[in-house]
Amino acid sequence: MEQNFKVKVNDSFEYNFKSSDLNKLDLLKLSKSKFHVINNNKPFFINLKKNHFFNKEYLITINDNEYSVKISNPLDVLIKEMGFSIGSSKKSNEIKAPMPGLILDINVKEGQEVKEGDALLILEAMKMENSIGSPRDGIIKSIHAKSGETTEKGEILIELE
Repeated sequence: MEQNFKVKVNDSFEYNFKSSDLNKLDLLKLSKSKFHVINNNKPFFINLKKNHFFNKEYLITINDNEYSVKISNPLDVLIKEMGFSIGSSKKSNEIKAPMPGLILDINVKEGQEVKEGDALLILEAMKMENSIGSPRDGIIKSIHAKSGETTEKGEILIELE
């Protein structure tokens, strides 16, 4: 099913993309954070510097130029148009899997203090490694995920105090 996305770059430029547009790219994954893309016969070297998966915000460099990118799906756009705040989810004590995948690494321990945005674990999904960050400041109460195990969408991975 075709999905539409709004992509905002450097809080200045807005673009609309369809999921099918990605299939048109000549993309080569060089490492977990580096890519080579050819578009309209022009080469682009892309480096994913920071990944805030829950907020859908990314810091990337393209040919050594740095860009801040925010991606919104149709639900995000609808929530914004209706005036509802997504920030209410920051009060949650549970970090749930945003999609099914494989837990590659857990970066925290029970009792550890974390700040908003700190990388808690790495989830591999759809051939991409996603850093799952803390939605708020807190202390790790319990860890339900185990490195090397699979998880389903919505499954509780980590609980915060």
